[in-house]
Amino acid sequence: MGGFFGAALNHSCRNDLFYGVDYNSHLGTRRAGMVTYDADDNRFCRSIHSIENTYFRSKFEDELNKFKGDLGIGVISDNDPQPIVINSHLGKFAVVTVAKINNIDQLEKELLEQGAHFGELSSGKTNPTELVALLINEGQTFEEGITNLFKRIEGSCSLLILTETSIIAARDQLGRTPVILGEKIDGSGFAATSESTAFPNLGYRHLRDLGPGEVVKFDSKEIKVLIQPGKDMQICSFLWVYYGFPTSSYEGTNVEEMRFKSGYKMGKTDESMVDCASGIPDSGVGMALGYAAGKGVPYLRCISKYTPTWPRSFTPSEQERRNLVAKMKLVANEKMLKDKKAIFCDDSIVRGTQLKDNVSDLYELGAKEVHIRIACPPLIYGCPFIGFTSSKSDMELITRRIINEFEGDPNKNLEEYATTGSERYNKLVDKIKDTFGLTSLKFNPIETLVESIGLPKEKICTHCFDGSSRFHPCENCCCKKQDKD
Repeated sequence: MGGFFGAALNHSCRNDLFYGVDYNSHLGTRRAGMVTYDADDNRFCRSIHSIENTYFRSKFEDELNKFKGDLGIGVISDNDPQPIVINSHLGKFAVVTVAKINNIDQLEKELLEQGAHFGELSSGKTNPTELVALLINEGQTFEEGITNLFKRIEGSCSLLILTETSIIAARDQLGRTPVILGEKIDGSGFAATSESTAFPNLGYRHLRDLGPGEVVKFDSKEIKVLIQPGKDMQICSFLWVYYGFPTSSYEGTNVEEMRFKSGYKMGKTDESMVDCASGIPDSGVGMALGYAAGKGVPYLRCISKYTPTWPRSFTPSEQERRNLVAKMKLVANEKMLKDKKAIFCDDSIVRGTQLKDNVSDLYELGAKEVHIRIACPPLIYGCPFIGFTSSKSDMELITRRIINEFEGDPNKNLEEYATTGSERYNKLVDKIKDTFGLTSLKFNPIETLVESIGLPKEKICTHCFDGSSRFHPCENCCCKKQDKD
């Protein structure tokens, strides 16, 4: 995934930029970068650091004074180093992206054949953000360039561009990832970010979300719409389920509010007899509070997150380290667990590694029964639009491995396995339950997920649950290729 922040003020933007980017730290773990434009010296001031083993703040705090200027953008990313700074016929500009580009090899080949070159190779591979910059540079204006970008990529891309006079913010053509505008309460400027939670403590008020495919330009005085928003939207439902920060809102729906509603709806209908409800931190807490309220049982902190050294939601890409970190981050409380029939709420089950460790600990510490409730339906399909997990293959999903065990083919009868209450769906859920030794296991159905978000189903991407997001405004998109396959 990833998140960005950009500010245009009538005074130095470095502090707003630094802390604004920091408020996106839960969205990525690999790279962070910031760039400002110094009009006095006519230059871009840029730094990029690895944050795989440390915090964003610790990498940038000591060099903050070098970021001079009133305009700046920054990013937290799970991709290659950015921002990219280039000089072109459009002028000098810097760009940051939140993107997943599936046809990057094809686009790289086309650009090379046209005489372009890439200077930002990382581990021998093309940097996706540099490719975005080159596609934008094919236009005669930034509007033409961004339109060209949206037509040619397969996947998704939201971005910020820093020029010598303004910031351009563009939301993915189907709005899969959010871009949110804010205005300084004191009237000194504007900002754009992936997470609205960046605004309150920095003195901004939430203006509005950009629409799908909308492009705006802003400086410290005004915001101008360059490209009007489209009608179709497919915002990722996993924003609310998993990686959204509790105080953030997208399309008018607050993350914590949505999680509470989904838990409340499940608690009202769940017939299991339990003593308490507990959330698996962090993203399971809101659901568990709602479940406890709906069920009429106390909420107890049977599991706590060890935050001094592992505050972020994401974990390392290497499986062995991921297992160790998952084990270290969550600490069960024996005093709260002893002899309890407990419901544990979590956001999702991806590989199942962390759940296996958690359940084992809960029983060892004296839990009488362990019931798991999941905020979303089972993950059946890998996501071709957003990199919300580090999975490289659908076979990393526990559901696909079980389907392969059942069918001898991991791609067989997927629609039935994704249909809540079907024979194959029930068989899949029972197998997951038995695999981890759970007393019971239930997933929220898509209907509850959509109702809790509060948007029409056709405006929400639920592809990872039901494979339903198969349209795109472009002519040669990955979705249509999937349909053909």
